[in-house]
Amino acid sequence: MKTAVIQTLHPDPSKTNKKIALVKYEQIKTALLSILANGQLTHTDLMEALYQNVKDTFEGGVQWYGETVKLDLEARKMIERTSDKPQQYRLVQKTT
Repeated sequence: MKTAVIQTLHPDPSKTNKKIALVKYEQIKTALLSILANGQLTHTDLMEALYQNVKDTFEGGVQWYGETVKLDLEARKMIERTSDKPQQYRLVQKTT
């Protein structure tokens, strides 16, 4: 049986991102969005929170998958970087 994959996007259109297993993508995406639902975080804090969140259930490199999915979520305008120093990540506010 073939594993479903997703072609992830990159916020820089000149770069191509990775194809990863859809189930891993969904697990990391869900974790990242739920972490950021509690407020914005620096990159270091976000990756640490992600690791703590999935380390017991995730097969593979949490940091690598976290970075790949984070870039994809940025490209899809679901999360964004702030202009703060240090830069932080936050959920994009949906306008209705």
